[in-house]
Amino acid sequence: MENLLIAGVDTSTQSCKIVIRDYKTGDFVRSSSADHPDGTECHPDNWWNAFQKAVADGGIDDVSAIAVGGQQHGMVLLDADGEIIRPALLWNDTRSAVAVCDLTSELGALTVVKSPIAHKDGKHILEIGKSAWAQAVGSALVASITITKIRWIAAMEPENARRIAAICLPHDWLSWRIAGFGPRSQGLNPDLTKLFTDRSDASGTGYFDATADNEKGAYRRDLLELAFRPLGDDAAKELSRSVILPRVLQPTEYFEAPKFIIGPGGGDNAVAALGLGLKTDEVSISLGTSGVVAAVSSTPTIDETGVINGFADCTGNYLPLACTLNASRDIDAGKAILGVDYERFSELALTGEPGAGGITLVPYFEGERMPNRPTANASLFGLTLENSTQQNVARAFVEGMLLGLNDGLVEMGKLGVNIENVYIIGGSMKSPAVREIAPAVFGRDITLPSAGEYVADGAARQAAWCLSNKLEDGFAVDNPPHWKFVSEEVISADATPKVVEAYELVKGLRTRGELQQANNLS
Repeated sequence: MENLLIAGVDTSTQSCKIVIRDYKTGDFVRSSSADHPDGTECHPDNWWNAFQKAVADGGIDDVSAIAVGGQQHGMVLLDADGEIIRPALLWNDTRSAVAVCDLTSELGALTVVKSPIAHKDGKHILEIGKSAWAQAVGSALVASITITKIRWIAAMEPENARRIAAICLPHDWLSWRIAGFGPRSQGLNPDLTKLFTDRSDASGTGYFDATADNEKGAYRRDLLELAFRPLGDDAAKELSRSVILPRVLQPTEYFEAPKFIIGPGGGDNAVAALGLGLKTDEVSISLGTSGVVAAVSSTPTIDETGVINGFADCTGNYLPLACTLNASRDIDAGKAILGVDYERFSELALTGEPGAGGITLVPYFEGERMPNRPTANASLFGLTLENSTQQNVARAFVEGMLLGLNDGLVEMGKLGVNIENVYIIGGSMKSPAVREIAPAVFGRDITLPSAGEYVADGAARQAAWCLSNKLEDGFAVDNPPHWKFVSEEVISADATPKVVEAYELVKGLRTRGELQQANNLS
């Protein structure tokens, strides 16, 4: 049994990565990867092709268990033959912004009808709707959430909507394919009832309540019916009842495939928390394509403002989470503006003064999810002839990226989430400027773990947990295995509260994109 191997897969926006580790020790054995195409929509076949390429490079024939962590919210639509109906709309696709307003107001109206007292304090119907969604599924709606994309399909592509036999997420679909299922046209078994997922990824759909059924979770098909409403009331009711949704596996449940078992997997942030070994009241901040603030909590959170999503984690706990659409690409934009490489950009930012001489970046380059401003643009405020230097501009770009995430930390504190330790991971942490400026902006020490593929590692850890459950060997039956392969460095800096104050003054101003959107809707 000492030689058993397990595999963890990270099917992210950018690529597929596979990490093979020793079952008992967690020791690294090998890894492989393959890229995904860019864009805000993607045909799932690209994920399968990347997985197959990574497998060809690294191999999984010798593993006993595997699990998949994946990008959240992506909408994968299958017909009765297991065929992909259309390319998946990914988490960062904001075309469903209008659907957010429609669904929010409709649930608000239903709430008032059922409970007229809800309107007694003069709340706007949208406020009532945001509260109702948060109470129902833990999160107020933003354009990233899957159910808003379903509404968009129902409204804009009704013929595609009527073909839907199953709805799943990227990690659900890839797990299903790994298990040997797939489209009938490829000679595969298209059994949609074999789709499976976990609480963490399901909790990001907008139609799953992670607190229901003694915290095992349950789908809210009544909310799914709202999403299909543009098809007509009868069609919406029928489709919401008949559509197949993945079976939700509990943390150590697994699917028995011919060659190995497949763990439930999970949403990327929940699986990364597992890879880091985060404990209750510890927070991870991820600086990748998106920026994520996620905390492990023993109790659910409900944020009616919509800033914090009340997701579940991969262990039976909860994962209050705040996500920005803009993180590492802020640095890419600043680097492009200044015409320098990453090393020179970091040098410039470190020689700029805290506060960038009065320049503040509001980093909404691709709209924003936290706060919910899908049509916003990025803006530089406070430019003068004196402060318009390369050093200050570079500093402003780094501070702007971090200030957006600091909002998440602040809002979690307001909800009563206790924050004992803050870990920062992600590609942007390779920058000396980001490492030095982050604790100053956050106003607290941060812990920098050694570089790692934390989503793939977390999936591997889950696979080992499930395998121990199958083998009943006592190795990791009650809790995930404790692997000690992460070293840590604590980074400190003097806090810069004036930088936060300057950001607070300008971050709520409407941008040209929002004004244009308002004109289009008027």
